[in-house]
Amino acid sequence: MEDIIMKEKVILAYSGGLDTTAIIPWLKENFDYEVICVCADCGQEEELNGLDERAKSCGASKLYIEDLTDTFAEDYIVPCVQAHAVYEDKYLLGTSMARPAIAKRLVEIARKEGASAICHGATGKGNDQVRFELAIKALAPDIKIIAPWRNDKWTLKSREDEIEYCRQHGINLPFSADNSYSRDRNLWHISHEGLELEDPANEPNYKHLLVLGNSPEEAPDEGEYVTMTFEKGVPTSVNGEKMKVADIIRTLNKLGGKHGIGIIDIVENRVVGMKSRGVYETPGGTILMEAHQQLEELILDRDTYAVKKNIGNKLADVVYEGKWFTPLREALQAFVESTQQYVTGEVKFKLYKGNIIKAGTTSPYSLYNESIASFTTGDMYDHHDAEGFINLYGLSCKIRAMKHKELENKK
Repeated sequence: MEDIIMKEKVILAYSGGLDTTAIIPWLKENFDYEVICVCADCGQEEELNGLDERAKSCGASKLYIEDLTDTFAEDYIVPCVQAHAVYEDKYLLGTSMARPAIAKRLVEIARKEGASAICHGATGKGNDQVRFELAIKALAPDIKIIAPWRNDKWTLKSREDEIEYCRQHGINLPFSADNSYSRDRNLWHISHEGLELEDPANEPNYKHLLVLGNSPEEAPDEGEYVTMTFEKGVPTSVNGEKMKVADIIRTLNKLGGKHGIGIIDIVENRVVGMKSRGVYETPGGTILMEAHQQLEELILDRDTYAVKKNIGNKLADVVYEGKWFTPLREALQAFVESTQQYVTGEVKFKLYKGNIIKAGTTSPYSLYNESIASFTTGDMYDHHDAEGFINLYGLSCKIRAMKHKELENKK
């Protein structure tokens, strides 16, 4: 008997959309791989039924559907919330945080299946190619990476090309050459690019664009109060109901979407050097970030708070640039975690037409002392003490001014 020649295996990051569906026959045709698809569920709430049949009808030998929602929420979102990691002051890192979680699972399944390559469908213009590939290189430097959009063998330039390519390979799929926004959705957010957003001079068509909720104009005319609790920087309940982090985010998404919270229009600087314009809906994430910060400002001392702000900005850059699996990210996160030991308490706020309005904060570890902060004189603070402090604190300013005056008098 002739020996059976085993084909090399490739793990394909598979969404079920047109791009990754067309990649299945392309991989088989150009590399003669056995294609194993992995669909990562990060809470995108898209219909996953029928994906197994679709992947196999296109030539895949197997499809994994992996529920990463809880690990995404607890191991990736929570550290960024605790750090208040926000890229360029606006972007709450929705896609950036999800990519390393997905890449890690791709590597784990590649090891399980004995695959020699991992393929992703990210384009050559975007950030995701960087995020996927840096993660794979860090976790599995021996595994080959295939990026069809950067491969000379990939000649498909449009949705029409991809649909025709599938048709030529006997694959008839329910895709159309539609003219819609390019979107990425997960538990944390949904992003929108394309159409009128490609020109920064255009106002977004929010009535056509929004998915997770209302615009502030369309939000209810009456505000809604919300209470949340945290333990050591981790959210634990909403309106008195204890739940896991992923369910807290889902709950806040509904509340925030209803009241027009967390809609941003940003022109951001991509890792690859170009600017891109997008609209992001992050209703629950915006609330969670604000609630955590509302509590934290009661608890952290001034110096720690100031340094942590810089650490949070640096972590945002690191995550955005795809450097999750690096010693730097681990060190930054370790600093942030050390600051969260006493970030425990309750916050209350009102949601109203795109705004999050504080309505009270309590913590057993609050550093706010009413007897000191009050305008009335208490036992712990003597107003006269400020005179000596100011004399010393302003000494360098005074000496500099005296020196300049002395030099002027000599002229």
